[in-house]
Amino acid sequence: MRYIHERPDWPDFRWDLSVLAEPLASVRYRQGLLLGRMSTLGFYVRSEAGLAAMTTDVVKSSAIEGERLDVAQVRSSLARRLGLEMAGMVPSGRNVDGVVEMMLDATQHYDEPLTVDRLCGWHSSLFPAGYGVSGRIVTGKWRKAESGPMQVVSGYVGREKVHFEAPAAERLDFEMRRFLEWFNAPLSIDPILRAGVAHLWFVTIHPFEDGNGRIARAIADCALASADGCRQRFYSMSGQIEHERKEYYSILERTQKGGLDITHWLSWFVGCLGRALEASDGMIASVLVKAGVWRHAGQYVLNGRQRTIINRLLDDFKGNLTSGKYAKLAKCSQDTALRDIKQLLEYGILEQGDAGGRSTHYVLLKHKL
Repeated sequence: MRYIHERPDWPDFRWDLSVLAEPLASVRYRQGLLLGRMSTLGFYVRSEAGLAAMTTDVVKSSAIEGERLDVAQVRSSLARRLGLEMAGMVPSGRNVDGVVEMMLDATQHYDEPLTVDRLCGWHSSLFPAGYGVSGRIVTGKWRKAESGPMQVVSGYVGREKVHFEAPAAERLDFEMRRFLEWFNAPLSIDPILRAGVAHLWFVTIHPFEDGNGRIARAIADCALASADGCRQRFYSMSGQIEHERKEYYSILERTQKGGLDITHWLSWFVGCLGRALEASDGMIASVLVKAGVWRHAGQYVLNGRQRTIINRLLDDFKGNLTSGKYAKLAKCSQDTALRDIKQLLEYGILEQGDAGGRSTHYVLLKHKL
């Protein structure tokens, strides 16, 4: 079987712009609407929206590879690096901080050249302990021939599916030099298409022993930030890719086994971006609710436990809040939990749910911004 990187015309990518023109125009329109809407909102809402989008991006990009990151750690790590004040911040591990550093560098510095040193730095950040899914790996360097053929797989250990085989290690210096020269050259195609081509091109080369998918998506995010002309992210491409994970790997596999006409890949990429922009509506609505709750809560003096619980209720809380759950989450006694809850009820931040007795629980009151 011949893969695209084995063809004599590699990497002379081609596409049918007549097929892509309409979806591109639609996505560009949605981008403009989103950025225009965000520009009318206050600093706090924009910061919260950016934090929510970046948290999703970091968590979901790792989830695509089967790695589950703690949402609270990711959010806290991002907030610290962005200089944002938020309640309920938790310590974050080196693996979380490394992914966060890579994603922030890709998007905050989208206008800086992409270099070998920068990519190798991202790779080292992803694997601070020097271990990937298959064990010990060399970080911050291209893979070596002695590590054997690089097969691109998805799925969990023991149930992997091979999608294609990357170029031999001996070709990496040449292939990456050619890719970086193209990426850093003055823009000659639509910036969204540039993001799609860059994603496919890098993931085809697969220069590292591990982490290539996450770095490919970081490169795409870097190109999309450039397309937006904005360092803040208000949508999550990786979040949408994770939602469409099966089709993502399927279209990558079909493209690798096809010719250099990548219209189908770019059609999927542009469509996925459009769906990511649509999904941002729900995220922004959630941020507006959060801003309204905190504006109301700002009238009162709250202790750290109460602020932590409000943040949990606004983020990823599952089930109903009971006094027992409050005590466990806030690490306090049941009596202290009940006193805190009573105050929050008096302040109009919580209200008691319909059920009583053993089923007594509390819900957050939503306040309009």
